[in-house]
Amino acid sequence: MAMYLNDDQSALQDSVRDFVSTEAPVSHLRGLRDAKDEDGFSRKLWQQFAEMGFNGILVSEDEDGLGMGHLEAGIVLEEIGRNLTPSPFLTTSVAGVAALNAGGKHLRDKYIPGILAGETILGLAIEEGPKHRPDKIAMEATRSGNGFKLNGRKSFVIHGASADALIVAARTAGSAGDEEGVTLFMVDRDTAGLSAESARLVDNGQAAAVTFNGVEVDADAVIGEVDQGQAVLTALLQAGRTGAAAEMVGVGAGAMDMTVDYLKQRKQFGQMIGEFQALQHRASHLYSEMEIARAAVMKAQQLLDEGNAGADVMVSVAKAKAGRTANLAVREGVQMHGGIGMTDEYDIGFYMKRDRALSEFMGDANYHANRVAELNGY
Repeated sequence: MAMYLNDDQSALQDSVRDFVSTEAPVSHLRGLRDAKDEDGFSRKLWQQFAEMGFNGILVSEDEDGLGMGHLEAGIVLEEIGRNLTPSPFLTTSVAGVAALNAGGKHLRDKYIPGILAGETILGLAIEEGPKHRPDKIAMEATRSGNGFKLNGRKSFVIHGASADALIVAARTAGSAGDEEGVTLFMVDRDTAGLSAESARLVDNGQAAAVTFNGVEVDADAVIGEVDQGQAVLTALLQAGRTGAAAEMVGVGAGAMDMTVDYLKQRKQFGQMIGEFQALQHRASHLYSEMEIARAAVMKAQQLLDEGNAGADVMVSVAKAKAGRTANLAVREGVQMHGGIGMTDEYDIGFYMKRDRALSEFMGDANYHANRVAELNGY
């Protein structure tokens, strides 16, 4: 299995890199932050993503998408991370579409056209506590007439207050910790009884705590099968985790590039600080770690696209490695910039903030390192 991009994928990378760096560089994030934008992302840019065809990367050609895979989605996400571009691409076009692909056609017919047009945004209502614990879902969905009634609360729902619909994981049978008994629902944001309390994250993104107070949905809102939602949830989690890892590689690469450029410009004691051997060693070490992280993410993407049974372990390997490497990149970046690295004038601090927010999404490095150990029998 080749661990490099083919000609078509390289062409996609060039297209995405030119588009994102031109239309949504770090200054784009600064503008949204300074304007205190309530969405935390640009809806105009989301429509531009659609016009470029990016929103349909994981959508089949039969449904007017590009029919590509997680490797191609990761190419987009790495450039999003490199430029700190605020976008619902990860939650909507990657994790959300993966769940819809694993579910029923009637829901794809309803929501996919809006995603392809850059008009629909999805939120992922999975978490129920301060940390990522999808195996502890306890929120109840009880039978009510021809559908279900949802009661409970979800935390850390990215774009939860801005989304047009939420993918909700709830328990229709059993208790927290049981593998069976989980059902996924598609719930429109304006459904009666649903409320969202939004909070601004450290990287200027928005996440919401969403409360479900007797929210009624019909049977058509079920994604997949009742009580058998684990397969859909797994598809969503694998896509989201791998996508987040790809974006973190971009964050780390962007921070590294900025730092290396600074080492070539800043003079101290009459010479470029990049000529100091100690800093060269640290920069070389960071470069090596970034290449290993990128390879781990690519391997996870390839296994997912093949439907390989080994994908589950590799997804966690990728999320753990990308998380630790991106964190190394932003810390080294701030330190090598010196005191100015913590000022608002320089962009490197924005990379540290995005790293902190993204590392918690779909499980941090410690969670996934432990998960790799457990999946290998430890």
